[in-house]
Amino acid sequence: MSHTYQYPRPALAVDCVVFGVDDEALKVLLIQRAGVAAHGQWALPGGFVHLDETLDEAAARELREESGLSRVFLEQLYTFGQVDRDPRERVVSVAYFALVRMSDHQAKAATDAADARWARVRDIQTPSSGTDPPMLLQLAFDHGEILDTARQRLRNKVRYQPLGFELLPEKFTLRQLQHLYEVVLERPLDKRNFRRKILGMNLLEELAETEQGVAHRAARLYRFDHDRYERLSREGLNFEV
Repeated sequence: MSHTYQYPRPALAVDCVVFGVDDEALKVLLIQRAGVAAHGQWALPGGFVHLDETLDEAAARELREESGLSRVFLEQLYTFGQVDRDPRERVVSVAYFALVRMSDHQAKAATDAADARWARVRDIQTPSSGTDPPMLLQLAFDHGEILDTARQRLRNKVRYQPLGFELLPEKFTLRQLQHLYEVVLERPLDKRNFRRKILGMNLLEELAETEQGVAHRAARLYRFDHDRYERLSREGLNFEV
């Protein structure tokens, strides 16, 4: 016996917040909308969920179709369901976020977007930035709020989990590692204390290599030891930066 619903149902969408870090700042992947709604505006990659796919599959598909990014680990962030968040119809969006190495993921528009680029998070208008800076980039729909939520989640998680290493090259310097934490946490860190704490966790493998092609004195390179972290976590390691 078949059943039908007698009540109207909202549309279901997914939106993806993809963070990266370069020598300059914390950045987020944006696409320029090619559709009728919010045409030409910058937004987070995302779209409607198909009836025959899971939320995770929809997020991965939309990210691939709009920005060309694939094989990116996406984690569910939050559900956004304000009644007026989309002018077209009642839309509920499940947001995802991801951390990627920017050198591995070039921003390029794919089939469903007019353009794509990495933008500095601090240049984007969000609820937490207030209304005073008039030159900040405004995102379509409620994507500024979604970005704010993802940035706060990143700040919280990066202090207690080694997520920051997902944003770095496989081999990195301690200067690069400190820079990453400073741009994510949005505050300066004392160099001596930071290095003592990080090296004291015994999670970094010191390599017999130094950085190449730099004008200053070449620094030692390190690699994050994932296996050691997993083992020490089971033994009660408290990772806190």
